[in-house]
Amino acid sequence: MRKNLRYGDFLGAVRLRQRAISFNALARVEQPKRRPRLRALDMYRLITPYLAPRLLDQLRAVLPVALFLAIFQLLVLRSGVQGPLAIALGIAAVMAGLMCFMEGVRLGLMPFAENIGYLLPQRARMPSVLGIAFALGVLATLAEPAIGALKAAGSLTDPARAPLLARLLDQHSGALVWAVGGGVGAAVVLGILRVVYGLRMKSIVILSLIPCLALTGWFAADPLLAPVAGLAWDCGAITTGPVTVPLVLALGIGVANAAGEEDNPLCGFGIVTLASLFPAIAVMLLALGVSGEAPVAAVVAAAPAWHEQTPYAEIVGALRAILPLTLFLWLVQRVLLQEKLKDAGYVGYGIVMAVLGMLLFNLGLAWGLAPLGTQAGSLVPAAFAPHPAAPEAPLYGYAAGVAAALVFAGMLGLGATLAEPALLAMGITVETLTDGAFRRNTLVYTVAAGVAIGTALGVAKIVFDLPLAMLLLPAYLLALAMTVLSSEEYVNLAWDSAGVTTGPVTVPLVLALGLGLGKSVNAVDGFGVLAMASAGPIVSVLAMGLWIRLREARELQQGAELETAAS
Repeated sequence: MRKNLRYGDFLGAVRLRQRAISFNALARVEQPKRRPRLRALDMYRLITPYLAPRLLDQLRAVLPVALFLAIFQLLVLRSGVQGPLAIALGIAAVMAGLMCFMEGVRLGLMPFAENIGYLLPQRARMPSVLGIAFALGVLATLAEPAIGALKAAGSLTDPARAPLLARLLDQHSGALVWAVGGGVGAAVVLGILRVVYGLRMKSIVILSLIPCLALTGWFAADPLLAPVAGLAWDCGAITTGPVTVPLVLALGIGVANAAGEEDNPLCGFGIVTLASLFPAIAVMLLALGVSGEAPVAAVVAAAPAWHEQTPYAEIVGALRAILPLTLFLWLVQRVLLQEKLKDAGYVGYGIVMAVLGMLLFNLGLAWGLAPLGTQAGSLVPAAFAPHPAAPEAPLYGYAAGVAAALVFAGMLGLGATLAEPALLAMGITVETLTDGAFRRNTLVYTVAAGVAIGTALGVAKIVFDLPLAMLLLPAYLLALAMTVLSSEEYVNLAWDSAGVTTGPVTVPLVLALGLGLGKSVNAVDGFGVLAMASAGPIVSVLAMGLWIRLREARELQQGAELETAAS
């Protein structure tokens, strides 16, 4: 039996309950819940999985090449590295900057590009698509990290022996960068038209290469224009970096999907090729326009050297590179496509990271990579000729010293190429598309060997003060003949592989090395190493493709003969 409760007992229980509730509420107000504090170990465990793989990628790309340069300078050239602490800090800034920049591109810029690439062909007419593609190519080029190395190259050019080249790099440096961007924009437009109308990449490469080689031959015959040819071809290598390639490919793949080419695995190949050729044409056309100007009595002092750039100027440069591109992408998505920005917090974080990464990279380039490359390049002649910085020079006999310089250039090109993560990604893709006929390692080492040979030839051009056309025209004429004989797939692969090898580390390092070497041996200019480094893999990959086709044809013939004999 339950015990009967009186009304007074019930009322007292209710009051006690109310007091308990009020006391608990007061306790919660007066003693707020304390937030958990993260220890340094906890922060390390949270951040490490995010930072470690990204930092390791940059370590693999930057550190082997920098160590190779330093060791070669110490052991072979018998000279210590000047300013080692500043160079070490600069290289660390390069790695941190590339890590932040690549993360910023992934989170801040790529969502725009992928969305625009998917929606733009569906909601806009073809003229609007082509106009946006052109603007995207121009602005993406301005945001390339390696473009800063081009702007600063004027400080190592002799205006007395190459006045037009010095004028382009100094008085017309802004127009030069815009010409390069315009070339990339035109390449993106042609790449999209190729996808829409089903044009063969093989035919486009041939038709684009003929005027480029014709202009090069014209420049080679004119002493005033000849030094500009190396700059023009080097500009083609600078453009295909971590900003331009993914952005334009995202737009190209979106157009391919809209055109019903989504099942074509090669739809992404080709734009990188055109983005390497068209800037060379644009720079040579700009040089023709500038050559008609009245010569300046005394060329303006060379551009400030890398180490003379102020941090304020670097901050402004980073903002100018990233913010216009971001604003353009946002306007296209919001105004033209009428799409709201999703995950605005992540996108904003990505843009901040991209600006920070560009700033750190430019500072690291100024204090680390550029001085290291210039030092090594300027000391290479000590191996085979007297040198003011090396009292014991020449360190070796002439033949042995020149051989050491060329081997050094080849090893630098080989190591820098093997460290490029984009090349490994391309190798995996190609192995899948060719059903294992062209293996990943085969592509990687074929491209690396081509870059090594091309880099050595570029250094030979500077050491012996040869006209660039003497090396460049035969290389590209050979590539043109092999292009005619090769299949469409291998043409796309070979010409695109030249753009993949020139990353944000390789370009400024090789450019600084070539310019420093040219100044040391009193060459007219130090350009052309990147141009030859880009020509080498085209020839090597096309040769490998022809060999694979020949091997497959022999296997088919042997199989047919066996079947005939068995029957």
